[in-house]
Amino acid sequence: MPRKPCVYALLQLLQEYVYSQTRPEKLSDAHLPHFPCVLRIFSYSVWVAKALPLVDIVGVGLNATDTIIRLPHFPAFNSKVEFRFSEVLPGGQVASAVTACARWGLKARYAGKIGDDPWGKLQQEEMKRSGVEAHWSVVHNCQSQSSFILVDEQTGERTVLWKRDARLELLPREIRKEWVVRSRLLHVDGHDCRAAATAARWARQAKIPVTVDLDNLYPGVEVLLEHVDYAITSRDFPGRLFGDADLFASLPKLAARFGNRLAAATLGEDGVLAWDGSKFHYCPAFDVKPVDTTGAGDIFHGAFAYGIVRGFQLPELLAFCCAAAGLSCLGAGARGGIAPLKKIEQFVRKGARRPRAFTEDQLAEAGRRAR
Repeated sequence: MPRKPCVYALLQLLQEYVYSQTRPEKLSDAHLPHFPCVLRIFSYSVWVAKALPLVDIVGVGLNATDTIIRLPHFPAFNSKVEFRFSEVLPGGQVASAVTACARWGLKARYAGKIGDDPWGKLQQEEMKRSGVEAHWSVVHNCQSQSSFILVDEQTGERTVLWKRDARLELLPREIRKEWVVRSRLLHVDGHDCRAAATAARWARQAKIPVTVDLDNLYPGVEVLLEHVDYAITSRDFPGRLFGDADLFASLPKLAARFGNRLAAATLGEDGVLAWDGSKFHYCPAFDVKPVDTTGAGDIFHGAFAYGIVRGFQLPELLAFCCAAAGLSCLGAGARGGIAPLKKIEQFVRKGARRPRAFTEDQLAEAGRRAR
């Protein structure tokens, strides 16, 4: 019985070593707990994990492998169309946003779930190639999430057909608190709300800002929203949540109900509308001829996270996001159009804008009503 605490101490040391995925540092036995049996068993120097490195952004959420199918035009019902070509590319909301941040020079971490198939291997290889510290939960005998994306060459617009095995749900027990709190910003989506809400709660407790990408009313999304600082949604999400399609009414409701610092909706070719608690901010989209709109929203979210970490002011930040999203439409797939920072910055200064969806007077009047 007197030796029992020693066993627990050894198990704890072994567990820390096994679960660590970082380079260890040498620690002499003088640093071990002062249990006699430990010193007898480890009379030599041992290795334990270093503290997890601090990163700029951590993403917890979706990855997907997209088969992009380029069509001369979208097919009519009960017809045949010869496609131009197809290619398999990595995608997924959070995974693509984090990858963009890494390419722009941020230190990035990602936690997600894959199957033990070639598509899962592709996700692992792409994260490694982009310099992202990735932590994977792997489901055996399971297909990774995949999509077939039909891209109309005439407009660049896409239609997504997707499949996700229920076993790919990322669970709270599969993420570790240190992955989250050893970061400067957390980015999540709503696909696995329980895990996302757990990570967001840890981040909030550590005073780390949380951004979220929401496009649907997923189970548990309201719990997640309670732990979010920057809620950036699709155009339709606030209306689905509150039964009011008027963004001038539903965005302030979203921020007030959940205590979000900012509530915003991306509007596609109309840009973005945001409510900061006192006024509306609007940025029109940039005028581009899209090749493929796949992943434009993901890159917008990556750009937003980048700007928060870098300390951008809101008007500057929204313009940067719209520019990054617009340029992303000039490449294939979710990540093929991630532009270099210098190109985005130049586009912000010189790029042509699409017509405004709202005038300054409309924004001011809507702000007065919302207050």
